[in-house]
Amino acid sequence: MPKQKTNKSAAKRFKLRKNGSIKRYKQNRSHIMTKKSAKRKMHLRQGTNVSKADEKNIRTLMNA
Repeated sequence: MPKQKTNKSAAKRFKLRKNGSIKRYKQNRSHIMTKKSAKRKMHLRQGTNVSKADEKNIRTLMNA
Protein backbone atom coordinates (compact mmCIF):
# COMPACT_ATOMS: atom_id res chain seq x y z
CA MET A 1 0.00 0.00 0.00
CA PRO A 2 1.45 3.42 -0.94
CA LYS A 3 2.30 6.05 1.63
CA GLN A 4 -0.20 8.82 2.26
CA LYS A 5 1.05 12.18 1.01
CA THR A 6 1.19 15.25 3.23
CA ASN A 7 -1.13 18.05 2.14
CA LYS A 8 1.38 20.83 1.47
CA SER A 9 -1.08 23.69 1.95
CA ALA A 10 -1.92 22.37 5.43
CA ALA A 11 1.76 21.82 6.25
CA LYS A 12 2.48 25.50 5.51
CA ARG A 13 -0.43 26.76 7.64
CA PHE A 14 -0.13 24.58 10.74
CA LYS A 15 2.69 23.44 13.04
CA LEU A 16 2.69 20.60 15.54
CA ARG A 17 3.61 21.64 19.09
CA LYS A 18 5.59 19.51 21.55
CA ASN A 19 2.52 18.83 23.68
CA GLY A 20 0.68 17.42 20.63
CA SER A 21 -1.61 20.39 19.96
CA ILE A 22 -1.64 22.07 16.56
CA LYS A 23 -0.66 25.73 16.22
CA ARG A 24 -2.33 28.08 13.76
CA TYR A 25 -2.04 31.77 12.99
CA LYS A 26 -4.94 34.21 13.02
CA GLN A 27 -6.65 35.66 9.98
CA ASN A 28 -6.94 39.35 8.95
CA ARG A 29 -3.17 40.03 8.95
CA SER A 30 -2.52 40.33 5.21
CA HIS A 31 -3.68 43.78 4.08
CA ILE A 32 -5.69 46.91 5.01
CA MET A 33 -3.67 47.25 8.20
CA THR A 34 -3.97 51.03 8.51
CA LYS A 35 -7.53 50.98 9.84
CA LYS A 36 -6.73 48.35 12.49
CA SER A 37 -5.65 49.49 15.92
CA ALA A 38 -2.20 48.70 17.30
CA LYS A 39 -3.79 46.55 20.01
CA ARG A 40 -5.73 44.54 17.44
CA LYS A 41 -2.62 43.97 15.29
CA MET A 42 -0.61 42.98 18.36
CA HIS A 43 -3.15 40.29 19.24
CA LEU A 44 -3.28 39.04 15.65
CA ARG A 45 0.48 38.31 15.81
CA GLN A 46 -0.06 35.66 18.48
CA GLY A 47 -0.51 32.05 17.43
CA THR A 48 -3.32 29.97 18.89
CA ASN A 49 -4.44 26.35 19.00
CA VAL A 50 -6.70 24.69 16.45
CA SER A 51 -10.13 23.86 17.83
CA LYS A 52 -10.79 20.28 18.95
CA ALA A 53 -13.48 19.90 16.28
CA ASP A 54 -11.00 20.57 13.45
CA GLU A 55 -7.95 18.87 14.94
CA LYS A 56 -8.69 15.35 13.63
CA ASN A 57 -9.08 16.55 10.02
CA ILE A 58 -5.89 18.60 10.14
CA ARG A 59 -3.91 15.69 11.59
CA THR A 60 -5.08 13.55 8.67
CA LEU A 61 -3.92 16.18 6.18
CA MET A 62 -0.55 16.53 7.88
CA ASN A 63 -0.04 12.80 8.52
CA ALA A 64 0.76 13.61 12.16
